[in-house]
Amino acid sequence: MKALFTYFYPYFSDYKKEFLFAVLGMIAVAVGTTASAHLLKPVMDDIFINKDREMLVLIPFAIVGVFFLKSAGKFVQTYYTIYIGNDIVRKMRNRLSLHLMQQDMAYLNQMRNGELLSRTTNDITRIQNVVSSLIPNVLINAMLIVSLTGYVIYQSPKLAFYFLVVMPLALLPLQMLAKRMKRYSTRSQESAADLTSRLTEIFNNIEIIKSNSSQQFEQQRFSRENMHFFKLSMKQSKINALVSPVLEFFGSIAIAVAIYVGANEVIDGHMTVGTFFAFITALFMLYDPIKKFSNIHNQMQDALAATERIDELFGVTPQIVSGKLILEHVEKIDFNHVSLHYNKIPALDDVSLEAKKGKVYALVGDSGAGKSSFINLLVRFYDASAGEILINGHPIQEYTLPSLHDKIAFVTQRIFIFQDTIAHNITYGRERNEERIVAALKKAFIWDFVAKLPEGIETKLDEFGTNLSGGQRQRIALARALYKDPEILILDEATSALDNKSEKAIQQALDGIKNDMITFIVAHRLSSIEHADEILVFEEGKIVSRGRYSELLENSEAFRKLANMKLS
Repeated sequence: MKALFTYFYPYFSDYKKEFLFAVLGMIAVAVGTTASAHLLKPVMDDIFINKDREMLVLIPFAIVGVFFLKSAGKFVQTYYTIYIGNDIVRKMRNRLSLHLMQQDMAYLNQMRNGELLSRTTNDITRIQNVVSSLIPNVLINAMLIVSLTGYVIYQSPKLAFYFLVVMPLALLPLQMLAKRMKRYSTRSQESAADLTSRLTEIFNNIEIIKSNSSQQFEQQRFSRENMHFFKLSMKQSKINALVSPVLEFFGSIAIAVAIYVGANEVIDGHMTVGTFFAFITALFMLYDPIKKFSNIHNQMQDALAATERIDELFGVTPQIVSGKLILEHVEKIDFNHVSLHYNKIPALDDVSLEAKKGKVYALVGDSGAGKSSFINLLVRFYDASAGEILINGHPIQEYTLPSLHDKIAFVTQRIFIFQDTIAHNITYGRERNEERIVAALKKAFIWDFVAKLPEGIETKLDEFGTNLSGGQRQRIALARALYKDPEILILDEATSALDNKSEKAIQQALDGIKNDMITFIVAHRLSSIEHADEILVFEEGKIVSRGRYSELLENSEAFRKLANMKLS
């Protein structure tokens, strides 16, 4: 419990005013609860036994006043604690999402999407329960325990002694249950992440599943994960269900002893009936916050496990960090004896290239030859394991990542379409200019299609662009790249889904703007790179041949082999 308070204290410190109101509300609840127990003394002694009519007139007003104080305090405490809790969780979500987006591609690729999704949803939700409910409940119940304990000691130290001795005996079994609860909570949250990962995988690959009629196969895999999660959840529930009976058993012993001793005190004339009933009422009231406190302690173990899992994510730091130089323009890019390893597995080996503005460079080779790794280094998804990449004579690491990426337009094999309008998909992350949007759509040869839509560029696209054809998605992505007005253009099979006529038209459009940029084309269809200024042939992470199309056909066995494969 102390660990949770320590962890969240920096967050609570931003809400001094709200926290003050919440604490005042808690104090009002504690005072009102204790006063309501104390009112039983004059009700019993003055009204029912002494038949005091003046007290009969005053007591109802006192009761209304006490419960008004308690109710008002409860409202203030509840509102401000929920406000603080929800706002802290909002900030944590914002911070965590940004933190994850800033991580290296190597880390994001090795983490399952479902795992990250579970941690940023399920685990955050459990933490939300801490900051908006559990911690405030700890404070209010602690205040109630202190005020009611003080009251019962004030009324009868002798009777209070029996209760305060017996109840701590319940802490030992409760502590044992709490330790088991934390262990099962950690395993349950890991299982929830596995379950989310399985669902994410199913819906991401639903076309393959349906085309193979493998729904039953996937259902069996999901059912196993679901059953594992169910069993862990039931173990948690079993422990939670034990807390209340254990506490009630020890509580009943303490209250039974207090009633026996107290009744003797009344019979012997050492205590009034009103004092005894006020004491017993306060004792019953004291039992409730102690019971809640024990349940909260158990729930804290679940929250502590979630907090540790979230803290693991915050503890990850990216290796790809931003430099300090602003990249104003791009004239030349130099790859000097660059190598790259993924987890000690070589992907590029001693690659060198001098790329100049106005030139088109094509990358060809079999799958796994190193083409994507070359591009990944240029975008700084990864840093070179050896050698260096220079832009305008400066190491690429010296430039700020935003200024570097501002100069690069990257159209990948995997087309990314956002569930938003065509206009927002084109201008993604940049200021909107309708003339430039139309111009980009025309250059990508999709304006005729968009112009005929009822809502034009305001047409909303489905997730992944499922209401577009493959070629239309590719042209939207190309238009987004051209709207950016880049100085480095990377096309990774960007025209593969287009017909020959559209591909040639786009090639002509790119020829018209190529003098303003350095263009890299990753191609499997060799017809799309016939006019490239330099073709780089990759094999096993090395550039084995380079030159123009006709030169390579004449001089490169590796290129001829690729050309024959494409023609066969």
